[in-house]
Amino acid sequence: MKFEEYSISLEIKQNLEKLGFKRPTDIQFKAIPSILKGEDVLAIAQTGTGKTAAFAIPILSILQEMKHSPRSYEGLKCIVMVPTRELAIQITEVFQKLGQGTGIETLCLFGGVEQAPQIAKIESGIDILISTPGRMFDLIYQKHLKITGVEILVLDEADHMLDLGFIKDIQDVKKFLPKYHQTLFFSATINEQIKKVAYSLVKNPIRIQLSPKDPVSKNITHSVAFVEMDDKRFFLERVINENPESKIIVFVRTKVRAERVKLAMERVGIASETIHGDKEQQDRLTVLNKFREGEVKILIATDVSARGIDIANVDYVVNYDLPDVPENYVHRVGRTGRGTHKGLAVSFCSTEEKPILAEIEGFMEKAIRVLEIDKNEYTETIDFSKDTTTTNYDLKALLLEAEKMEEKRKKGKKKKK
Repeated sequence: MKFEEYSISLEIKQNLEKLGFKRPTDIQFKAIPSILKGEDVLAIAQTGTGKTAAFAIPILSILQEMKHSPRSYEGLKCIVMVPTRELAIQITEVFQKLGQGTGIETLCLFGGVEQAPQIAKIESGIDILISTPGRMFDLIYQKHLKITGVEILVLDEADHMLDLGFIKDIQDVKKFLPKYHQTLFFSATINEQIKKVAYSLVKNPIRIQLSPKDPVSKNITHSVAFVEMDDKRFFLERVINENPESKIIVFVRTKVRAERVKLAMERVGIASETIHGDKEQQDRLTVLNKFREGEVKILIATDVSARGIDIANVDYVVNYDLPDVPENYVHRVGRTGRGTHKGLAVSFCSTEEKPILAEIEGFMEKAIRVLEIDKNEYTETIDFSKDTTTTNYDLKALLLEAEKMEEKRKKGKKKKK
């Protein structure tokens, strides 16, 4: 089936054609008809499968038809709740590209920036709001934002929202909405807790679950290399040098770790950028744009940023540190192999991280292929490094340092108050 055969507006069809979208992905094929019918949807699909367009296309079509019907409406009609600012921005871009010429107004709302321009946009009239919970509730309680007329609620990356403790915010939003409204629940992973919450938020939903036994996209070749913690920087240097034209995202466990890895790469002449929660919003956007445009090819990120990085043609994901939560492995490696593109993911696993690796393999219900490195190759990787420093990067010391920095930051915040 092609997009031109769907019961969606001509403008949206033309925008899809301009963007090169001819046929729907699996999640789009299964979700769009149900959303157009006004049904609640509970969709579990791998990251990079086209989830955003799966709800953006039908929502734009529904609202455009409503707006131009004899019973025209005024005010906000759709809210898309997301866990991170970067994700909010990227979803907004999708809505704006697909919605050109439809007359549908979309606003991206998040904290960390001046609220006056956002309020002005709300007052001028919006149809769709893509927002993180914090700023949205700020404006609701300041009475700048009314959501009582909303007819469609989308919860995107819902599993991550629950991890971040947004369940009460989601439940509070539902209280503001009309009794009869449509709820769309999209998540890359599902467990018993998420399933329980999901079914408490939707009514008789159409359940869509793609590749439930393998949460990692088939487009990704993933492997693990057993590398000790102090030696990881040498192997990262090697991966980067062996793939000089590749876009690579490197995931680390902490903000301090991200900056230290960046410095380690600088010592061997490799340019990189970091993205994590301590960076100002504008700095984060600048970094993402530089990476998107290829100005910098190495991006070092923490898990907080894993969901907000939706950049085409990422060739490699390197798990410099294994994630504490098995589900985060899926979201990390999902930054590559998106759509029809092939991707590679390699994880560095130290001796102390082997239990975490076992948890990840248990979650995926399959073993990750091991990259065999013999002793000579291991030694040569270190010996041929351009890094001549003798600093010992001890994990426990780094984590202790990170904890101290976090304590200082919290004390600093308390003093300001």
